[in-house]
Amino acid sequence: MSPVLPQSSPRFLMRRRTARRPATQLLPFSPAEPKPEAGGLAQGEAGWRKESLKRPTADCPPPEFQTSPAPLVGIARLAAKAPEAETKRKSAEKPEYFFLPVKSILNRCESDRVPFEWTINPYRGCEFACKYCYARYTHEYMEIDGGEFERKIFVKQDAAALLARDVNQKYSYASKASGYTKAEHIAIGTATDPYQPAEREYGVTRGCLEELAKREGLSISIITKSNQIVRDLDILKVIAGKSALSVNITVTTLKPRLARLLEPRAPRPDLRLAAVKELRDAGLHVGVSASPLLPGISDGEGELEAVAAAAKEAGAEWFFSGVLFLMPASARQFLPFIERKFPKLAKQYREWYTKNGYAPETYRRKVSERVLRIRQRFGFSSRPWEGERPAFRQAQMSLAWDAGAISGQLFGMRSCSAG
Repeated sequence: MSPVLPQSSPRFLMRRRTARRPATQLLPFSPAEPKPEAGGLAQGEAGWRKESLKRPTADCPPPEFQTSPAPLVGIARLAAKAPEAETKRKSAEKPEYFFLPVKSILNRCESDRVPFEWTINPYRGCEFACKYCYARYTHEYMEIDGGEFERKIFVKQDAAALLARDVNQKYSYASKASGYTKAEHIAIGTATDPYQPAEREYGVTRGCLEELAKREGLSISIITKSNQIVRDLDILKVIAGKSALSVNITVTTLKPRLARLLEPRAPRPDLRLAAVKELRDAGLHVGVSASPLLPGISDGEGELEAVAAAAKEAGAEWFFSGVLFLMPASARQFLPFIERKFPKLAKQYREWYTKNGYAPETYRRKVSERVLRIRQRFGFSSRPWEGERPAFRQAQMSLAWDAGAISGQLFGMRSCSAG
C-alpha cells in the first residue's frame, strides 16, 4: 500500500459528457444483481452485448421492454460500415482492423484545462491495451463497448490529405491563449497511441508528419509509449527545424513485469527510455510522462523517483506525472482487473472510483507536491509548452483569418480527444 494512501476520503461529483446511450454502472454487476453464471461473459468482455440479451441487466432490459434500436448516426454509422483493412499479421491474437472514413483529422479542443487547441489521433482504438486507459469511452461514441478498444482498431482514411485541408482552413498561427502572437498548439496522440503496432502497416502517423513538415511556424507535440517513434527521426528533425516540436515518452514504471501487467502490448520501459536518449541525441526536445500514477501500485516510496532518475539519465528535459483518472468506460475494465490482480487494493479503489473519476483531492495534492520536489531535485522543467513557440505567421496564410473564430464553448478534455 502506498505510504500516501489515506484510509478514507470525501467523495466528489464529476460532470461528464456521455455518449447517447443508457447510463451504465462502473462495476460489472451491482450488489442487487446476480454475478454472471459460469461460462458466461462479463460486461466488458468481447461479445458481452450478445450474451447479455439472455439475462436482463441494468444495461439490457427484459425483451418485452426493448424497442427497435435507433438508427446509427455520425461516427457510429461510419464505424458500422467501415470495411475491414487487410493486415499481414498472422497472430491469432491480432486485433481487427478497419478503414474509417472521417471528415476531419484536426480536431478542435476547446478547454482551458489543457495547453493545446488541436488534437490529431491517427487511429481509433489502441492495441497496447493499457488496463487504465481513459480513452475507452471513445469507442462508445461508435456504439462499441469500451472492452473492444484494443480489439477493434480503426485506421483513419486519407488522413494526410485531410490534414492539409484542415490546416489551411482551420489552423491559426496566432492563438487566442497567446494574445494572438503565437501559433496554436497541435497535440498528436491524446486518445490513442500514434505509434501502436498498426502504424507499421498503415503509416497514418507518418503521413500526417510528412504533411506538417511542409509548413513553417507550427507548434506541435507528440505523446507515445512506443520506441517506434525513432523510425521517423528524419521527418521529426525536418519539422523541428521549421516549427516548435516537443516529444513526450510515457514511462509509468521501471518494473518490466508490472509494466507488462498494466500495459500488456506496449514496449518495455527500457526501450522507451532508449528512445528518449536517441531522440535527444538527435537534437529534439523530449520529456517523460509518468502518468498515470496508480495509487498503491506505482506510487511506492522511491518508485516515481526512480523513473525520474532514469529519465534524467536518458536526457529528458522535463518530467510530469498525474494520478489515475477513470471514466466509467475505463472503470468497467479496470476495477475488475484490480479485484483479480490486486485484491488488497480493491476496497480502496471501489471507494475512490465507483462514483467519481478522480482520486481524493488530498491524495492528488500530496502527489503534486511530490512531483514538484522531484523536478527540483533533478532540475527538470515541468511544462514543455511554456517554452519557445513560433511567433510568426506562415507566408501563405490567408490574411482574412478571423482570430475570433477560435473561441467557443468549453467542453473539457473529453471533447477534444475523441476525434
